Amino acid sequence: MKLKQVSIIVGGLALSCASHASNKESWETFSDVGAYGLVGIAAAVPLYKGDWEGFKQAGFSIGTASGIGLIGKNTIDAERPDGSDNKSFPSNHTANAFASATTLHLRYGWEVGLPAYGIATLVGVGRVQADRHYWRDVAAGAALGMVSGWIFTESYDSSVQILPWVTSNGAGVNVAFAW
Repeated sequence: MKLKQVSIIVGGLALSCASHASNKESWETFSDVGAYGLVGIAAAVPLYKGDWEGFKQAGFSIGTASGIGLIGKNTIDAERPDGSDNKSFPSNHTANAFASATTLHLRYGWEVGLPAYGIATLVGVGRVQADRHYWRDVAAGAALGMVSGWIFTESYDSSVQILPWVTSNGAGVNVAFAW
């Protein structure tokens, strides 16, 4: 079975599971499984392909997102919606999920990235639905994970280069093809 087929199956299963998550506990379980599952997939795919550079890039991307997220949680006093503690901002589950999804997308293409981003999005939704985070926490975690992925990940196929850019006057994406 090809990687693209596996990613489509995993994405479909995630959507099916999320559609049945009707209470806070189910959403929390789904967000745990989704976040940790994406981290595992982001490490397993390069190992499966013998792509040691991709494995290293995934580690740096996820490790940086997680580290910065943990620093934020321990320095920013933001109470969780459920009142359990003051470590709501940012959502580290979402940061890890989006760092994984971004790494998979940039390294192996949209066929792998699209289902991964779908799962990462559902992880963020799950954190809000489980009353563990506010939307601002999830948005910050997603941004942190995506930026980390963009910083550390290079395309596995160097014939296509995608580079985002941001200035004080605007933002965009440069795409370059080599043939």
